[in-house]
Amino acid sequence: MLSHRLPSPAQARTILALAIPIIGGMVSQSVLNLVDAAMVGSLGEVALAGVGIGSYANFLMVSLVMGLSSGVQAMVARRRGEGRTHDLAQPLNTGLAIAILLSVPLMLISHTLASPLIDFLNSDKSVQNVAIPYFEVRTHAILAVAFNFSFRGYWNGLNRSFVYFRTLFVIHATNIILSYGLIYGHFGLPELGAEGAAWGTTLSLYLGTTLYFFQTYRSARPHGFLVGLSDPATRTSMLQLSLPNSLQQFVFAAGISALFWILGQVGTDEVAVANILINLALFLILPAVGLGMAATTLVSEALGREAREEAYRWGWYSVQVSVGVLFLLGIPMWLTPQWVLGLFLHQPHLIELGTPALRITGLGITLDATAIVLTQALLGAGANRAVMKVSFIMQWCFFLPLAYIAGPVAGYGLLTIWILQLLQRCINSWVFAQMWIRREWSHIRI
Repeated sequence: MLSHRLPSPAQARTILALAIPIIGGMVSQSVLNLVDAAMVGSLGEVALAGVGIGSYANFLMVSLVMGLSSGVQAMVARRRGEGRTHDLAQPLNTGLAIAILLSVPLMLISHTLASPLIDFLNSDKSVQNVAIPYFEVRTHAILAVAFNFSFRGYWNGLNRSFVYFRTLFVIHATNIILSYGLIYGHFGLPELGAEGAAWGTTLSLYLGTTLYFFQTYRSARPHGFLVGLSDPATRTSMLQLSLPNSLQQFVFAAGISALFWILGQVGTDEVAVANILINLALFLILPAVGLGMAATTLVSEALGREAREEAYRWGWYSVQVSVGVLFLLGIPMWLTPQWVLGLFLHQPHLIELGTPALRITGLGITLDATAIVLTQALLGAGANRAVMKVSFIMQWCFFLPLAYIAGPVAGYGLLTIWILQLLQRCINSWVFAQMWIRREWSHIRI
């Protein structure tokens, strides 16, 4: 399945130089989530649950604009490979325009549906009283998120991912300070409780947008930033690249919601353990996602130079680096699962329930490396609709129906559901590998 030879030290350094700042930004987001949870957790279980539900509802909405990042990144890298420096920023201009067109209706819809959406996710009225205002405040930042994803795609497409990491670091540092002050009423700020965490995040995201605009305006004006309107072909390509990926992100988020609903039919203990397992898995795969985003740039830039064989090799090289990294990260999940689970769970029976599933998670992230990286590489090549179709079929037509049959219907429980998830990951990797080997993606024009 893998390339006939390993990447050279120079090639590995090229991949890692682009990927490490991206990975650092993603890890910082995960750490920030833990810090926010710790701050809000001191307010009590209801506040923590309300913020959790509100955050998840916000993720469902935000997922619909997340595809802008891969669309802008792929088009910028392709133009860079073609030597079109005069209009490198045109895809970014288009992404920002689409961000406005998508985000404004989304913000209005989110406010309209806030109460019924939160009620669907959780029926506890005390939790809803926290979750609804938290969600409403967070939705004010959908426009900032859409802008920031567009800027992230631009800078990553230029192979300057450190700009993304630097800006994200400022956003997170500001978020921690503002949230702390607004939750507890420090630094002369009003004491808003859990809602203060939402305002801290929202304001810091708009600060990030301001920083992105300043940095980009200073360096990208010669490349067409905010100069005129993009041509119809650019707008069409951006929509074709971004919308399928945004729908894929939304379907993925909805799929996690469906999985939690299925586990809720099995038992409360299973939901509690699965929450830890899923968050650990999402954290552990961040290096593969970052390496995949590096592949997005490297593959698209090579295709811009008509170097199709080089693009093909960059995909496999990124997979090989990712497999090694995820294998190392998965070792504690195999060798000391009780210790890892003990960091989050304090009841012995829950640790016992989650131990075999965590071992499967450690194995699964390694097997999933091929799918994670090649998904991003295919996005860089412009095969967005194909990626969306495969992801939807594997999650909604294969895994979730079988998980429901195995769990609530047949009564096999958490371990069987996690084995099915491992099988899904293996099939995903095989399918995406076959798509990469066939090389139909190498002839897509964007």
